[in-house]
Amino acid sequence: MYRIDTPLIIVDMLVISTREFRDNQKNYLDKIDSGEEVLIQRRKNKSYKITSAKEDDTLMSKEAYFAMIDRGLQDIKEGKGKKYTLEELRIKMGL
Repeated sequence: MYRIDTPLIIVDMLVISTREFRDNQKNYLDKIDSGEEVLIQRRKNKSYKITSAKEDDTLMSKEAYFAMIDRGLQDIKEGKGKKYTLEELRIKMGL
């Protein structure tokens, strides 16, 4: 286990090999579900951080993401947008 210390943040992370992950996948997925961070080390310079997907996570390609932004900008140019004050945005966001 590695520990990264900074003045503000302390992070504990399990660092395991791909073989260890394969052999004990359920165990590590359960640890991830409970909030533990897992880093899978592959060969010399490759590693993968696994986290659980949250309900509000958006899974889309970079192309789809930028296409969505382009459509939004086009809608604004065509007058299809709506203006909000900062206070209205705070209320809509529940802040």
